[in-house]
Amino acid sequence: MLKRLNRQLLKRAELPKDVIVECQTDLPERVIQFGEGNFLRGFVDWMIHQLNRAGKFSGRIVAVQPTPFGKVVPKLNKQDGLYTVVLRGVVNGDVVETYEIISSVSRGVNPYTDWQEVLKVAENKEAQFVFSNTTEAGLTYLREDYRGSSPQSFPGKLTAFLYHRYRAFDGDPEAGMTVIPCELVEDNGDTLRDIVLQIAQDWNFPEDFIHWIQAHNRFCNTLVDRIVTGYPDDAAVLHERLGYYDELLTVGEPYHLFAIDADGPVQQALPFHEIGLNVSWGAFDVLRDLKVRILNGAHTMMFAVGYLSGANTVRDVMDDDLLKQFVRQGIYEEVLPSLNIEAERKTSFADTVLERFSNPFNAHFLVDIGMNATNKFRTRLLPTLADWVRHRNTLPDVTVFSLAALIAYYHPVRLEEAHLIGSRGEEEYRIRDGGEVIRFFYNVWEDYKNGKTDLSLFVQKVLGNRTVWGTDLNELPGLSQAVHDNLRKIERTGVKQAVKQIIEEKGNGTTWTS
Repeated sequence: MLKRLNRQLLKRAELPKDVIVECQTDLPERVIQFGEGNFLRGFVDWMIHQLNRAGKFSGRIVAVQPTPFGKVVPKLNKQDGLYTVVLRGVVNGDVVETYEIISSVSRGVNPYTDWQEVLKVAENKEAQFVFSNTTEAGLTYLREDYRGSSPQSFPGKLTAFLYHRYRAFDGDPEAGMTVIPCELVEDNGDTLRDIVLQIAQDWNFPEDFIHWIQAHNRFCNTLVDRIVTGYPDDAAVLHERLGYYDELLTVGEPYHLFAIDADGPVQQALPFHEIGLNVSWGAFDVLRDLKVRILNGAHTMMFAVGYLSGANTVRDVMDDDLLKQFVRQGIYEEVLPSLNIEAERKTSFADTVLERFSNPFNAHFLVDIGMNATNKFRTRLLPTLADWVRHRNTLPDVTVFSLAALIAYYHPVRLEEAHLIGSRGEEEYRIRDGGEVIRFFYNVWEDYKNGKTDLSLFVQKVLGNRTVWGTDLNELPGLSQAVHDNLRKIERTGVKQAVKQIIEEKGNGTTWTS
């Protein structure tokens, strides 16, 4: 039986020579991180580990569980914060596969049971950085009270953490922190700062604290890009290959990009660029539009369509000629024309995205992409939809169908704790989104199933929910009828047959030119 990865294993076991083991497990805790999921482990934490290896940072991370239902923290602590990152892909035509034990995480904390441990990190002067990835839905304002235990929202936790730090160091300017959110929200640093300031006012924190936040804490806007698929299908094979058992085995692609709009002191403190990491400092508006609208937009466009058509991963979608055609048409014929970016640059980026989607080594699960899908549609595809209507007075067929498929994906067979359970034939899947969104879709689908509303009224209710979409989508001419018609097709023929009809109606053209 294989032994679990932990400190003792590193001391006693002889690991395969191609496993990179340069672990530093006694460094001070210099980072608090809200989120402990696959992406952060395979991106930020991997990057901090590289800095530590190069002697450029010398610090470790305290990972805070963002929701009450997280399961990663106990696994992290069992493994002394250690886990393995496997990077697989094709780089310049060559197959690349690397294995590396990451030691940048010191420990995990569940704030709902150990809030005082989070506050102790605030009292640590060496802790100077905050990273986060709580998904787009996590970077939102929630009106809540603070009574000394963990707030529910991530911005609430951060506000309480910073206030405790402010008090612990008597408002010392040198105690201010650099906050680097990785949520895929435009101007994420500015957004998070504004929410923190609003919560500070809600909680009647003193004006001196608010000034300290504004004057002595940096909130950096960022853009992140790496496909991290997480725990792999072939974990048992990899465990045998590695010679140990790792519950947090994390698989991703070699490609990575971290764009951070920050000044010189932040660059000097986190010198990612000095060790060859693909980090861009300064403004990144064009990069953001390319990445969010094309790569992330395509992910959101495909997840429900692909899953309800029988695919499980992005690779499955790209291996299916019909589904691949659907994605190509969505990207080249709808997303690219809506981007005001030089044609060659956006087409080249789109070509690279499709190549990354076809990575034969990564199994990026569609149900994982579908987490908080309503907010993802709002930020990734709604701009394409709105632009199309504004400039062409028509509707983009693929984008609209993907919206209908998303609504169909949110069709529950039951409510279970804080999630909806959907079904694909006899197979069930978990629908993960914010509590208010979950309750809304459960109720509106129940009303439709019980005959309290017809399909037209159902669609109007769904599209009209400003909390879900940030606007009333019924105001886009023709959208309600188009979503209605697509849902009717899905009900009658299934998603894949409906996709076939769209492809046939649009013809076979798949390349956009200016």
